[in-house]
Amino acid sequence: MRALICGYYGEHNLGDDALLEVLLEQLPAGCLPLVTAHDQALVRERFGVETTDRRRLGGVLAALGRCDALVLGGGSLLQDATSFLSLLYYGALMLAARTRGKPVILWGQGLGPLRRRRSRALVRGLLPLATAISWRDQASAAQARAWGVEAALGSDPVWALPAQIWSGRGGPIVLCFRPVHQLNGPTWTPYLQALEGLALAADREVLWLPFHQDQDRGLLARLIDEGLVGPALAGRSRELTASTPEEAMAAFRQAGLVLAMRLHGLILAALAGSPCAALSYDPKVSAAAASMGCPCQALEAPPPGTLQASWAAVLDTPPNPQGIAALQQDSQVHRRVLEALGA
Repeated sequence: MRALICGYYGEHNLGDDALLEVLLEQLPAGCLPLVTAHDQALVRERFGVETTDRRRLGGVLAALGRCDALVLGGGSLLQDATSFLSLLYYGALMLAARTRGKPVILWGQGLGPLRRRRSRALVRGLLPLATAISWRDQASAAQARAWGVEAALGSDPVWALPAQIWSGRGGPIVLCFRPVHQLNGPTWTPYLQALEGLALAADREVLWLPFHQDQDRGLLARLIDEGLVGPALAGRSRELTASTPEEAMAAFRQAGLVLAMRLHGLILAALAGSPCAALSYDPKVSAAAASMGCPCQALEAPPPGTLQASWAAVLDTPPNPQGIAALQQDSQVHRRVLEALGA
């Protein structure tokens, strides 16, 4: 059995690297993966798998012809926030697979956002094509159920990675910040001021960790150039490079607090045992923070004056290990939907 593993791989995003790591580990013995990737050399070197260029639909369809099954692996692939063309891409693959009699598995998926009426109509028609589905969040499962599609529900697949022992008491504040449409120019100011106040009061270094190398790298420098970072915060800040999820978790394990906008940055920090707080640009981040019981500020809402205090309250206070263990257990749902590939 050979499976085409389709997702946002080789895009220099540590979250998607973590998803691929878990998916490959959960494939049944004897199932050979062929992975869609942008930076194919990186994916081949890191994971030891065969790849095809994910940005060339013709090549991906040709690769599908050499495979026995299609797996849409992790994340929210059935959405139109990226573009309607992105949704058409995954829809074309699903339709091509089913037309050729190949099973289609939606593994650990989120559903949406679907902002266009035509997007919702398309996805409603695509879901019955899937031969097995597992959702990563309650909202996605509820939307599918409203369309008549019942499927397994678990926590995000990245929770299946091993938990680690935290050793970061008194350690730095680590940021997984990203550019977002909700924060532009002066709207960054309340968050940066709260961060500066916390770093000064607790006497902590601030490490800016770009989780998506192509999008997040250089954010600190850009904010400094725009005059948004106060001198006290700038003097305590530096950018930190992590090339793999394991390197990111090593940094989180030694942190006194991780402030994360990135969903999988938040999850990996919790798995590293680190104290966490979230800034949510998307409901998926809010949902993950709620499942962990950590503070979360929605970027759509005006920031409260108590932001620094809420972060100070969780500084050096790691999450409940029983709660993390429960989320890890819930993630095993996704392993079961892959069992058909070993039949």
